[in-house]
Amino acid sequence: MGIFQKINNLLAKKQKIEKEIAILQKSCNHSKKSVKSVRKNVDSTSPSIRYVCDACLMVLGYPNQQDINNFFKE
Repeated sequence: MGIFQKINNLLAKKQKIEKEIAILQKSCNHSKKSVKSVRKNVDSTSPSIRYVCDACLMVLGYPNQQDINNFFKE
């Protein structure tokens, strides 16, 4: 199997996994969220402070300044 075919197979698997994750996250009720440091995007090393669902790890939004201060105190 050539490199092109391997890459195509891996990209297809990645797409399938991302779709499955999206379906699971959409069905989650996001009942508990926490302030966490997450990457802005896949190839980024810059952290970003966001609300994240504790169950499905979906990024939900931006915390307020008080929650950010509490996050850095921990």
